[in-house]
Amino acid sequence: MGEQRSATEPVERRNLLKPGLYGLDDVEVGDYFLTGGVTVTETHVVNFAGVSGDHYDIHVDDVAAQQAGFPSRIAHGLLGLSLADGLKTRCPVSLKGIATLGWNWSFCAPLMIGDRIHVDIQVIAKRITKKRPDRGIVTMRLNVLNQRGEVVQQGETQMMMPTTVS
Repeated sequence: MGEQRSATEPVERRNLLKPGLYGLDDVEVGDYFLTGGVTVTETHVVNFAGVSGDHYDIHVDDVAAQQAGFPSRIAHGLLGLSLADGLKTRCPVSLKGIATLGWNWSFCAPLMIGDRIHVDIQVIAKRITKKRPDRGIVTMRLNVLNQRGEVVQQGETQMMMPTTVS
């Protein structure tokens, strides 16, 4: 149960999870699943700029984005992370989470308006918490892929989960 691995240590893919609700006891290191997809739209970018206050030129001005070396405006990195988390939470593979504990995230390539993304998620570690034996921490590696199969964002997240699903 207390499998801990280095964040860079590869984990063998074991089991493609089927749709359903999973608690800590139901997943193992190496289990993985794929989310559905979403197309990044101009509306996403404009609304995210408004909500976040991030009106940086490469997100809101085509000329500025082109002058920076992009073909057109690019989506906010944190918008990509938010969309990835949303795809994870609405996936038919549902992890019974109590709380997300943190993110370690990288922006690998520009996320363009019009890109269709999905997320490949793998359990890379799990352990029981020290204070509450009815809870544990699962670490997942996420790769956000565009329609060409390119990783545009990737990282890890830790989720606190109950040891059994009620």
